[in-house]
Amino acid sequence: MRLADARKDQYRRLAKDRGYRARSAFKLLQLNDSYHILKRGSKVVDLGCAPGGWLQVAAKEVGSTGKVIGIDLKSVEPVAGAAVLQGNIEEPSTLKEIADILGGIKADVVLSDLAPNVSGVWDIDHARQISLSTIAFDLARQTLRIGGNAVFKVFEGEMLNEFRVQLRKSFARVLLSKPSASRQQSSELYMVCLDFKS
Repeated sequence: MRLADARKDQYRRLAKDRGYRARSAFKLLQLNDSYHILKRGSKVVDLGCAPGGWLQVAAKEVGSTGKVIGIDLKSVEPVAGAAVLQGNIEEPSTLKEIADILGGIKADVVLSDLAPNVSGVWDIDHARQISLSTIAFDLARQTLRIGGNAVFKVFEGEMLNEFRVQLRKSFARVLLSKPSASRQQSSELYMVCLDFKS
C-alpha cells in the first residue's frame, strides 16, 4: 500500500472511531490547530457542508454559545448544534436565510470546502474550483464581520495567484496551507484568510 493510501485509510478509520461523518473533518481540525480560526462563541457559516464533517468540528469548537450554519445543494442529515440549509450560495434568498439565522449579526468565520465535480481535465477542474471559491469569497464579503476569518479550498494552478491577490485586498493575512489529512498527491490546498478588512 502506498503511503498516501495508508494515510487516507488512517484518517478514514479515525473519522469512524471519533464519530465524524468524513475524513475531511481532520483537515479543519488541523487548520484550526494551526491558525485558531474557530473560537468559543463564534458564529460560523460553512459553504458546501455535505456530508457534515466540518459542521461537526465547528459546532464542537464554538460550543453552545456559538452558532453554526451549513449550506449545500445536497440534503444533509441534521448535525447537533448546527442549522443546515439546502440551497445555492449564488441565490440572494440563501444570503437572506443566513442573515435571518444570524439575527442580523455578521459571522465571525466563513468556511468553504466547495469542490466541483471533477472531470479529470486539469485546466477545467482548476478553473471551476477557482470560480467556486470566488463565489464563496463574494458571499464571505457580505457575511463576515470586520476582523473575521475565512478558509477557502483551492486547487493548485495558474489562476491561484490571481485569486490570492484578490483575497489580500480584503484580509490582513492570507496563508496557503496543506493539512496532513489532505492526500499528499492531491493538488488541494486551503487559503486561510485572517482579519477581514472590508
